[in-house]
Amino acid sequence: MSKLFQGIIHQMKDAVDRVIGVIDENGVIVSCSELGMIGETRHGIREQLMYASRPIIEGGYTYGALGKGAKLEYVLFVEGEDRAAEKTLLLISVALSNLREMYDEKYDRSSFIKNVILDNILPSDIYIKSKELHFEADVPRVAYLIRFFGKNEALPYEMIENLFPDKTRDFVISIAEREVVLVKELRPAADARVIEKVAHQIQDTITGEFYAKACIGIGTPAENLKELSRSYKEAQIAIEVGRVFDTEKNIINYENLGIGRLIYQLPTTLCEMFLQEVFRRGSLDNLDRETLATIQCFFENNLNVSETSRKLFVHRNTLVYRLEKIKKLTGLDLREFDHAITFKVALMVKRYLSTKPLRF
Repeated sequence: MSKLFQGIIHQMKDAVDRVIGVIDENGVIVSCSELGMIGETRHGIREQLMYASRPIIEGGYTYGALGKGAKLEYVLFVEGEDRAAEKTLLLISVALSNLREMYDEKYDRSSFIKNVILDNILPSDIYIKSKELHFEADVPRVAYLIRFFGKNEALPYEMIENLFPDKTRDFVISIAEREVVLVKELRPAADARVIEKVAHQIQDTITGEFYAKACIGIGTPAENLKELSRSYKEAQIAIEVGRVFDTEKNIINYENLGIGRLIYQLPTTLCEMFLQEVFRRGSLDNLDRETLATIQCFFENNLNVSETSRKLFVHRNTLVYRLEKIKKLTGLDLREFDHAITFKVALMVKRYLSTKPLRF
């Protein structure tokens, strides 16, 4: 807080031809237009003001409480014992009191949002607290989770905070050393394209200006504050599922996770049973790298034999031979839609199990 006070006092220095400053609850000068006075003490002033109805004068300075009716934590002083000093004191008191109120409200709002997304506040208390903070509860918002990788000179929190200057609508919250959450207010007409555009802007700034690496998970829009924790959890799941199934993507939207989201929520024991049932005649481990690459290309080209053979630069008969080989090893003919779906899901389950320990 003293740094904020010092910034305002420094700007006022030329306009006010007197020494002005702020004293903290310990009687120490923490901000002053005369830098050499910072760190000095003024004993007894705070105690006198606690029982005074007007500013007090002592030792060539006029002292007053910072903020009318507020809890007395800071004392403001102005050089001089005349009427002009008292007027200057009152004027500066208004400016610094407003600054303090804005700072406290911003801090309280950020703490409130953090407690909401982390489920550290009872649902029944959310609307009560939002009214106390003059916070609009029924406004659509969405949570973005930005997870940074590696080390960088700039702090993750500062990178994101500088991108969103509207502190009354958008909230940047530090969750962990390398994780930052952005809670962004949405316009009524905002759709998935608009929401993802924000994520791309964040990603472009992180990589282009700060040369940092990060992935971004996007939750679904929350229509009110009570749903905000759900949006944050979805952003978490988006990153975790993307880490398993979409390793090349650095922006993952929960709405686009598809079947990967379902697999991620299954117990690993069920996944093991599924693989054993599907591959009774053989195992995925029996397929070499070339065969797996063929399968992947076949899926990417919508089970089209001609298009896949063209992409692989092989003769059509060669591809058919490979597909027959897969059928013999696994019992699944990838040219049949139902078999292809089963095999695709099995590949995803196998990849999921490779990243997870057994859980029941």
